[in-house]
Amino acid sequence: MKTQTKQCLDAISHLSEGACPDREMLRCILQGRNTETAAFAAELAAQTRDRVYGRRIFVRGLIEFTNFCRNDCLYCGLRRSNKNASRYRLTEEEILSCCELGHRIGFRTFVLQGGEDAYFTDKRLCALVRAIKAKCPDCAVTLSVGERSAESYAALRAAGADRYLLRHETADASHYALLHPAEMSLSHRMDCLRELKRLGFQTGAGMMVGSPGQTEESLLDDLEFLLELRPEMVGIGPFLPHHDTPFRDKPAGSVELTLYLLSIVRLMLPEVLLPATTALGTASAGGRTAGVLAGANVVMPNLSPPGVREKYLLYDNKACTGLEAAEHLSELRAEMKKIGFAVSMDRGDHACCGK
Repeated sequence: MKTQTKQCLDAISHLSEGACPDREMLRCILQGRNTETAAFAAELAAQTRDRVYGRRIFVRGLIEFTNFCRNDCLYCGLRRSNKNASRYRLTEEEILSCCELGHRIGFRTFVLQGGEDAYFTDKRLCALVRAIKAKCPDCAVTLSVGERSAESYAALRAAGADRYLLRHETADASHYALLHPAEMSLSHRMDCLRELKRLGFQTGAGMMVGSPGQTEESLLDDLEFLLELRPEMVGIGPFLPHHDTPFRDKPAGSVELTLYLLSIVRLMLPEVLLPATTALGTASAGGRTAGVLAGANVVMPNLSPPGVREKYLLYDNKACTGLEAAEHLSELRAEMKKIGFAVSMDRGDHACCGK
């Protein structure tokens, strides 16, 4: 009879060969995680990534432009009931200045990330996207501003936005309810993601690893949802607690499990754009490098004005200086070169998407 490790290795091998996994195959892969199977998954994931994209790491300029948020998610330091948060929102001029600086440095993708801030109406946000496109016509604009109406998404797409990040956080409805206030629902989050795909955005989903209440079944739901949605981008990072949230005393998510899931997602979705996230770099000193070695191919240095970086605090001790800062691009290049990768400053579109 096969050992659990042998069964897991066989399942990972089949996944790398293009097998469409069912839930039991994915369960075998999750339950069989150990040092040997994780190393095997990372090796095959890296080979898959290199076959599709080469040994290139795409760099995005991250602009965290507002930390106001209407939501009250239990895990997030930007939650509306956090009265200790030092709130800010950048002006259009400040955001365009970040883009101009980034463009001079060489960035060709900007990621505008913020809380669900009512100040940024469709009119304001569409005007901002058009202004960025006018100043930097050779650049991609990615938005990460949460749940909006179908009409809003359509307007943003028409204004020129190329990509949209909206992590689903968990595809388990009962788990979702543990993490979010009653007025939010998993079904609405999934509807938003499907609408973004329908409109032609390069769409990003993703989840936290080790968030309070997460089970093996929750992770299986996540993997099955990603297979169904087939997003162009998947953001996976460990849960990290914030001192001003109800989850302040909860343990952080596992870096090792996060890396394993990066590898599995790369094998499930070979063309996916897969970041080595800031959360991963925060949780472990070598987290970003480990993420790349596990199959990731995107990093997002921070282009926000230095004075606000520590105010965009989703979790404690967020890495936003050093190699996480856009002004240290030469150090990032050196770090990637050490492990055999070149930093690519182009748009870095999904392999199946045109410019």
